[in-house]
Amino acid sequence: MRIYDTRQRRKVEFEPIKPGIVKLYTCGPTVYADAHIGNMRTYMFEDLLRRTLIYFGYEVTQVMNLTDIDDKTIRQARLNKVPLKEITDPIIEGFFSDLDTLKIQRAEYYTPATEHIGDMIRLIQTLLDKGYAYQADNNVYFSVEKFSEYGKLSGMRLDRLARGVRIDADEYDDKESFRDFALWKGWDEDDGDIGWEAPFGKGRPGWHIECSAMSMKYLGEEFDLHTGGIDNKFPHHENEIAQSVAATGKGFVRYWMHSAHLKINEEKMSKSMQNFFTLRDLLEMGHPARAIRYVLLTTHYRQTLSFSDEAVDSAIASLERLDTLHRSANSATGEGEVRNDLQQAINNTREKFSESLADDLGIAGSMAVLFDFVSAVHRMEQDFSLNGSEGTAIRQLWQNVDQVLGLLITEVDLPSEIEDAVRCRIRMRDERNFAESDRIRDEVALKGYQLEDSKGETVVVWGQGHKIVTL
Repeated sequence: MRIYDTRQRRKVEFEPIKPGIVKLYTCGPTVYADAHIGNMRTYMFEDLLRRTLIYFGYEVTQVMNLTDIDDKTIRQARLNKVPLKEITDPIIEGFFSDLDTLKIQRAEYYTPATEHIGDMIRLIQTLLDKGYAYQADNNVYFSVEKFSEYGKLSGMRLDRLARGVRIDADEYDDKESFRDFALWKGWDEDDGDIGWEAPFGKGRPGWHIECSAMSMKYLGEEFDLHTGGIDNKFPHHENEIAQSVAATGKGFVRYWMHSAHLKINEEKMSKSMQNFFTLRDLLEMGHPARAIRYVLLTTHYRQTLSFSDEAVDSAIASLERLDTLHRSANSATGEGEVRNDLQQAINNTREKFSESLADDLGIAGSMAVLFDFVSAVHRMEQDFSLNGSEGTAIRQLWQNVDQVLGLLITEVDLPSEIEDAVRCRIRMRDERNFAESDRIRDEVALKGYQLEDSKGETVVVWGQGHKIVTL
């Protein structure tokens, strides 16, 4: 598998630190407001990366931060005169709802910053002890000039940094250099009751130290992959590297991957342009979640994506074309083996789909392979009807590739009485009561539901879809 490593500025062969195991850190939301569709584009890229790694047999441990303490969350809490969690908890709940709506797989760990303050304090103290950080009043800063490798990720050179280039989101008058960034922000009256005690004074962590502390806590001082939007490359990820490597003396992250921006109708998304949308905004406009996933997924992650009504309409049409094949497979009946030309097409599709994915998540090529397969099968159907075995083979291909895509197989309701009967039949088979098992199979078949047994589960197939039933 080859990926584009931001630091090396080229495609490289992906080789995790431990063969077969991938430790992945993905930058998550700052939970002061609902995530917008541009954020979701990044999370979709990370979902495709995660699913692809799993598809190729890697064991993945993914960590995503939830930034629930920063200037914006504090400002919201103070403005509304409520505890911080009353601002952040509903936003986090909405974030997870958005992930589920778009079928974005959950990470193994979601790490709220407020639950890891102790880890951040210890990391800051290490940087102070090693001379990479200094204290000014109650603030603690990282001295950028003491880290000689600063800028290798972004290509930003210290000697060319002008005062107007921000390394830190906050400006303080007590920094030794305008290039330095805050590790710890001393408490002041604007923070109200929000603050934590530390050896260097009461306060709260800077944004950059949060990700370093939480990623290394769960993934170790060196791990495989760190991802995020291209806007995080500088200064956030550059600062993460500096403070992490300075603290541990180790490499921190082996590979960096970044997704490009999303535009709305070819324009930058902004509230002032009135083209700033959350997922719920788009759903209320009538855009199906499945089509939104298709739009966000099928443009290569390093290409700028333009989201528009026309793009959603095109996605709906593309999904309908893919669904025609699935319906043909579901309705296929009759005895017979899978014919050679169809089996060869299935094998070629699976191989080329994987080859394209393995080349830096080449999703466009993978999708093109699927559409070619749809056309090929429809041409075959002009000469012969699909039999039951061929329908099963096509469904298995669709299930295989949908491990990556998450949009080919739609959930279809199975009548409860049929599902109950199928579960009863499974129990009869387990008890070796084959006469009763066959009777139930024939009974549901008369109602239009075909049963296929495979590896301890039963697939129920009918005109509108299929569903796997297990005990």
